[in-house]
Amino acid sequence: MKICAAQTRPVKGNIQQNIENHKKLINLAVVNGADIIIFPELSITGYEPELAQELATHVEDPRFDDFQEISDAQQLTIGVGMPIKNETGISIGMILFQPNQARQLYEKKYLHADEEPFFISGQSTVSLIGDKKNVALAICYELSVPEHSENAYKSGAEIYIASVAKTADGVEKAAKTLTEIAKNYSMTVFMSNCVGYCDNFESVGRSAIWNNQGILVEQLNGIKEGVLIFDTDTQEVIAITI
Repeated sequence: MKICAAQTRPVKGNIQQNIENHKKLINLAVVNGADIIIFPELSITGYEPELAQELATHVEDPRFDDFQEISDAQQLTIGVGMPIKNETGISIGMILFQPNQARQLYEKKYLHADEEPFFISGQSTVSLIGDKKNVALAICYELSVPEHSENAYKSGAEIYIASVAKTADGVEKAAKTLTEIAKNYSMTVFMSNCVGYCDNFESVGRSAIWNNQGILVEQLNGIKEGVLIFDTDTQEVIAITI
């Protein structure tokens, strides 16, 4: 299986432009045979908590139909970040497009204190994805909650993908934590981060992959958009920036 972590430069609050930018990275993943591509936290709007109320939508929003068409045609699972409306508030969501299946939603359960004025804890039922159902998802702060990665391991995860929006300091801390997760649970670990200014900080990219021994396999730079594609069978990696 080939898994791709995407690195985006979101345009603040511009859903349509960000969708088009996602398609460019998805095409790179398709050309290189990826089976799964995961984007950074709130990738379709940019990480902008103060705009969440205005921009939030539903999983079946027709603006995302192209993602489902690509998923069906290319046999590719796509995970994009979006604020999601529900009955009690707005969650930080990842909409999952899987070949010839109904759209699913992964919601961030563990929120950072700074997010609580804008978002509610998600209660999605999605646990593992992929053909072997062995890929676990995490959204940013969740990787810092030991219970989250432990539950993923107990559920049978062999791969752990963290979708984040992080500063330089945040990436340093996340790298240490993700290294430990990889070592402790013998999981291959991915981090998908964005680049550019969002909310009130500069996000620094450096999306990365650690193998199941906790060794850093590859990392993108902190400036450009791009993709990291890892073959879980051969351990080969492809890194492309644009």
